[in-house]
Amino acid sequence: MKAVVIYDSVYGNTEKIAQAIGDGLAGDAKVVRVGDVNASELQAFDLLIVGSPVHGGRATPAIEALLQQLPAHSLEGKRVAAFDTRFESEEQGIGLRILMSVIRYAAERIAKELAKKGGRLAAEPEGFIVEQKEGPLKQGELERASTWAKAMYA
Repeated sequence: MKAVVIYDSVYGNTEKIAQAIGDGLAGDAKVVRVGDVNASELQAFDLLIVGSPVHGGRATPAIEALLQQLPAHSLEGKRVAAFDTRFESEEQGIGLRILMSVIRYAAERIAKELAKKGGRLAAEPEGFIVEQKEGPLKQGELERASTWAKAMYA
């Protein structure tokens, strides 16, 4: 199976998760920053995974632009998955926890957009935890990302 992991990253944490996902997929997996993606090349892949840090419950503008550029039905027959990097809500104050529960997370929105383009979810949208705004990733998240990716082959 040919897979591509497309990501955007601000502080490098989402990039690390994307690389761990690519490593978990092994075989013929390509990991690409969103600015280096040619949307017309996506037809060559069987599995498309898209990830972003969370910004106000959404993906970065670059990831959102890529998703909007994809033609309707362009992902028919493709397996898709989405991930994001986020704060752990339990570690936040009550006000931020409430806000996070209302605005939700980028992975869910990315997965919804991929499905609207015809993709079939290969895994539930997943969030990987960043301890502070600029990182680091919570211990064990790279391993969890790799395991999440491996499960898509099951």
